Formats: sequence, C-alpha cells, structure tokens
Amino acid sequence: MAKKKKKEKKYTKFEKARMIGSRALQIASGAPLLIEMTEEELEEIKYRPLEIAKREFAQGKIPITVKRPYPDTREKAKQK
Repeated sequence: MAKKKKKEKKYTKFEKARMIGSRALQIASGAPLLIEMTEEELEEIKYRPLEIAKREFAQGKIPITVKRPYPDTREKAKQK
C-alpha cells in the first residue's frame, strides 16, 4: 500500500511576503495578536509588527489564505 504524503503548505517567497506584510499591517492597525507573547519578548523585538507577523507565520497562525490561479483546461478542449 502506498504511503500518503503529508501535504505541507509550501509558499513562494512572494506569497510569504504578502501574507506577512498584510498581517503586519493588521497588527499595526490594532488587530489582536494571535500568539501568546510575554512582555519581555515584546520589548525584545521592540513591539515591531513585522517581527510579530513573522513569528505568527512561523507558528502557522496567520489567518490569510492564498488563492492560486490554475489554467482551465476545459477551454482548450472546447476549441478543438
């Protein structure tokens, strides 16, 4: 029996940058943090929204989905 491969979320560098940037903007606008951070950790990163967003991304907590356009093969079949 074939082993099922575990699907990992693999993002391009552009998708990753877009997700982290969007989340950092949300945090800068006052959105609540999605990870638990102590006051010392926040002071260590100087409350920078980008650093907080990077940590959220590393833990898989960013609630942003990526939609990738795929070519529609049905259109090609109709033209033949």
